Formats: sequence, structure tokens, C-alpha cells
Amino acid sequence: MRRIGLAVVLAVSLTLAPLISGAQQAAKIWQIGFIEAGSSSVNQHFADAFRQGLRELGYVEGKDIAIEERWAEGRIERFPALLAELLRLKMDVIVQASSPGAAAAKQATTTVPIVFVGVGDPVGMGLVASLRRPGGNLTGLSLAWPEGLAGKWVELLKETAPNLSHAALLFNPLGAAWIKQTQAAAAALGVQLQEFQVRDANDIDRAFAGMARARLSGLIVLTDPLTLRHRTRVVQLAESNRLTAVYSFGEFARAGGLLAYGPSVAAMFHRAAAYVDKILKGTKPADLPVEQPTKFELVINLNSAKALGRTIPQSVLVRADEIIR
Repeated sequence: MRRIGLAVVLAVSLTLAPLISGAQQAAKIWQIGFIEAGSSSVNQHFADAFRQGLRELGYVEGKDIAIEERWAEGRIERFPALLAELLRLKMDVIVQASSPGAAAAKQATTTVPIVFVGVGDPVGMGLVASLRRPGGNLTGLSLAWPEGLAGKWVELLKETAPNLSHAALLFNPLGAAWIKQTQAAAAALGVQLQEFQVRDANDIDRAFAGMARARLSGLIVLTDPLTLRHRTRVVQLAESNRLTAVYSFGEFARAGGLLAYGPSVAAMFHRAAAYVDKILKGTKPADLPVEQPTKFELVINLNSAKALGRTIPQSVLVRADEIIR
């Protein structure tokens, strides 16, 4: 009888073993790292857009996935330490924002899948072999904007301030893209751009003081982690110095800036969820083509226009995707 009992127990155990194993596998919670270049106090909507994308794909936080957020606070030198921390926590995939962030991820790991967001030129930077076949552990969403986008910034500036001939170009040389293209576009339209570089937050006030001394009346701001992190300060100084300003991301206009035209950053983070989903289901980053922006937005802030005493031409207003009143 004892032998029969043991045999029954053994048989039941062997029968249930695959079910138990399957239940354990089903109970796995995927670990997702999320590193954004700015601060959660102003950029949390990027993380929210990413989470929304995952929810739409059926993921439930705390049940299927766990997300570890890290924020660089506009300081690109923090990326290596943030990546090292998440790698120690054994992430299954890491979402990494910005060109400097993706470059740091390339140095940090060759095995953990990285989904980058907002990289200017992933092929030129050596992050991927090609947009179609990345070939390594990195893939994602590029900011390889179409030719002529820089010209649109200058065109918006000239349409809003037709008599403008001299303007400022504000950018961080460590992170901004499209500097040469913007200069060339401005020259083609008869606008001379004076460059003002900002490498840290303290440079922002000094740059605007220089614009005032040069008696400039227009401004184009190129986006990078630093300028995006301090966008509220940038738009405040632009308004106080009565500068007709055009920005390359809609977040600046939503923070009080006059005009912004460029890809939707939130839409890119939302799309990043689809990359994460495919990787978690077994697709290798090497086989996931890098995508270029598909959604561009013109955001106009009429409150800023009123404060500056500017009238936005109807030809510009009719093209707006969002008007802030």
C-alpha cells in the first residue's frame, strides 16, 4: 500500500510539474528601466505617455511589468551612473532618452536591449549599423528629421517678424543637433544668426544678457536635455527681453514660449512601448528597424504673443496643431 501511495504521489507530481512551471513563467514580472534626460517635475508626461502605450498593449504595472524610473535632471554626465544602477538591478530592457543618453547606453552594455528615444543621428553616431537593420542591442526612435525642417523654424520667425534680419541661435554644443542646417537656412532667407552656447544652467542668463547687448530681436532655440530641462527659464528670459522666439519642441510653447515646431516627444515615448513589447516577446533589437518621427506639431502660444505685442499672421495660425490662449 505504501508503494502504491508513493507511486500515486510521484505520478501526480510529474503531472503537475509542467503546470507549476508554466504558472511560474506566467507570473514573471518584466523589469523595465526608464531613463529620461530631464526632471520628473516637468517631464513626467513623457513617462506617462510610455506607460499609456504599455497599457494599450495589455500590460498591467505590478502584475506583468515593473518600471524603474531614473531622471538625469538635464545633466548628461549622470547617464553612465544611472545606467549602471539599472544594469545592477538586472533590467530586461531599458528605455533611454536623448543622443547623449543612447551613446552612454552603447558604452554601458552590449547585451541588455536598449530602446532609445530622440536620437539625432543613430547611424552617424555609430549606435546602429543602419536604420533598417540596427544590428546590435540598440534600436528605437530617431530624430533624423527631414531636410528642410530647420528652414521651417526660420520661415516661422520671418513670417511672424517680417522685418527681422538678425537673431540669436541658442544651443548646447554638447547635445543639440541641426546647428549648421539652421545657420544655412537662416542665411538663405536673409537672416544672420549669432550663436550663443549654453553648457550648463548658469550659461542661460549670460546668453540672454549677450543677446540684449547685441540688440537682437529674434531667437531660435535648439533642444537638448539642458535647454529642455530649463525651458521655463528660457521662455521667461525670451519674453522679458522681448524676443520673437521659435523653438524646436512643443514643450517650450506649452511652457510659455511663442512658437514651436517639431516632432511630438510624447508621441515618441508612447511609440517606444511597442518596441518594448516586441522585445519582451522575443524579437531582437538588431531586427527592429529604427523609426523616424511621423507626427510633427506646430504649437502657438497666444498669451506670449499678447505679452510681446505680436500679432501671429493668419497664415501661421491656420497651420497650428495646438493654440494656447
